Amino acid sequence: MNIKKASAEDLTEILAVYETARAFMAENGNPTQWAGGYPSKQLLCEDIKRQKLYILKEDEVTEGAFFFSEGPDPTYEYIKGNWLNELPYSVIHRVASRGKKRGMLKLIVDFCLEVCNNIKIDTHEDNIVMQKALEKSGFVKCGTIYLENGEERIAYQVTK
Repeated sequence: MNIKKASAEDLTEILAVYETARAFMAENGNPTQWAGGYPSKQLLCEDIKRQKLYILKEDEVTEGAFFFSEGPDPTYEYIKGNWLNELPYSVIHRVASRGKKRGMLKLIVDFCLEVCNNIKIDTHEDNIVMQKALEKSGFVKCGTIYLENGEERIAYQVTK
């Protein structure tokens, strides 16, 4: 599996990956986290332009996508709980896959930890699949953060 920055030419496959991920979440008890077509095509195009969207490819097929950026992230300024540390960090958001390959989150985390040894991420309380995958990948549950719209998310952090 190869991880690389996404380009505009990858957009059609990226949109298909996110559509599959939304359907999977809805079928597995998490219908609201990415409801309404999140992430939008416009947001993904912005991520690509900013060179923050990455894809996982195997045999010329895009199997997954994720956002990765240096912090700070304003969403993580306040936490009901405690971060593992207050050191500089990077963030992972919008992790999605076609669901055909196992261990994709571990590949993403390993890739990101090579860039930054302190990473924060969050997920919806109904996203049990992601919560288990995060904990299996070494993330520690740190508390609750609040999105700009006030919605709660479970916050995690991992350090290398």
